[in-house]
Amino acid sequence: VQLQASGGGLVQAGGSLRLSCTASGRAFVSYGIAWFRQAPGKERELVAAISRTGGSTSYVDSVKGRFTISRVNGASTSYLQMNSLKPEDTAVYYCASDPTIITSRVQQEVAYNYWGQGTQVTVSS
Repeated sequence: VQLQASGGGLVQAGGSLRLSCTASGRAFVSYGIAWFRQAPGKERELVAAISRTGGSTSYVDSVKGRFTISRVNGASTSYLQMNSLKPEDTAVYYCASDPTIITSRVQQEVAYNYWGQGTQVTVSS
């Protein structure tokens, strides 16, 4: 599986962006998907995850109520809708997946072996 993330950009605080993660290969429908982010000087952190069916999601507390993760298995694509963006959301965002992950509960970065290339999100104040 190859993942490609896109949709990042520069936005003012309070604005919105939608990130996309497109996967090659039909196995996409069998895997859970996660979005991570890494801000300058900080460790990469899990932002949101979704189960292989899309029936279960999880979020880091700092984005709850503002971000929504979703997936369209027929299009092999996951989305991260980001609303009410804050300057502290500025980071490179990565999508990730792994054949062993089917739920939305796996938070450890090392568990994910397939990664997209990252897309930069910059929120200005």
